[in-house]
Amino acid sequence: MSPYLELVGIQQQESFKVWSHGYPYETVRWHFHPEYELNFVTHTSGRFYVGDHTGTFEPGQLYMVGPNVPHNWISEVPDNQPVPERCRVLQFSGKSIMGGIEAFPELGQLERLLVDAQRGILFSPSTSAKAEPLMQELLHAKGFQRVHKFLTLLEILATAHDSTLLATPTFRPDPQGYQSSTINQVLSYLAEHLDEQLSEADLARYAGMEASAFSRFFRRHTDVPFIQYLNRLRINKACEMLISSDTPVTDVCYACGFSNVSNFNRQFLAQKSMPPSKFRQYYRLNDDCEAVG
Repeated sequence: MSPYLELVGIQQQESFKVWSHGYPYETVRWHFHPEYELNFVTHTSGRFYVGDHTGTFEPGQLYMVGPNVPHNWISEVPDNQPVPERCRVLQFSGKSIMGGIEAFPELGQLERLLVDAQRGILFSPSTSAKAEPLMQELLHAKGFQRVHKFLTLLEILATAHDSTLLATPTFRPDPQGYQSSTINQVLSYLAEHLDEQLSEADLARYAGMEASAFSRFFRRHTDVPFIQYLNRLRINKACEMLISSDTPVTDVCYACGFSNVSNFNRQFLAQKSMPPSKFRQYYRLNDDCEAVG
């Protein structure tokens, strides 16, 4: 089965994304993305898949996966009980890190780490223990400290010993082949046309399906209805615009594809637990506090 495309969505004002998630979760599926990924397991054990490698995982382990390498971690939990936090995840683009290496030649020691990540890396317990507090701190770090901690983390990984490469030397990801699957074409189309008026019927026609069949198809592959998935993408884009610009909230609403402000406010409140204006205010207040501190 072809892996699914994950839309990572690193915001324009950030060079990497750090977050955590529980289990089950929407990205817990055989998937790929163009970004590098660090995955630190905090709870549960189970079986993982990276490229053509499979093995078992447990709490305290740290993995790194390169661009477009398919991967998945499947937890074994009794009676499918939900787990609040299964792992902490850090994702960054090759473009951003290579730009950093070009600007600062001293970062050249990272190149071997990036090459090894193309096969997937399992770091030693001692390296994972050093990285764990940084992965935790990065969830809330801002400004210069965020970049400092990120580079410190990469230095630990780049100078680590006893790491294990996972996929075989002959394994090669096939992103063009993965992208040819219908669901990945649909997800890419959504990401590229968020500012347009999209309906489930539009995407059904794009996929060459009847509307009812497409609805079942989309939910089977994403675990959520089409409109819920679309609104989540649009709210994420709205957050990026609210943080990085002074664009009025009304203009943000229409730029993200919502047809009216009341629906935009309702969807934003449901996903972020506050209205868009307060989200912008809180984010900038936090930035001001960080600067003063």
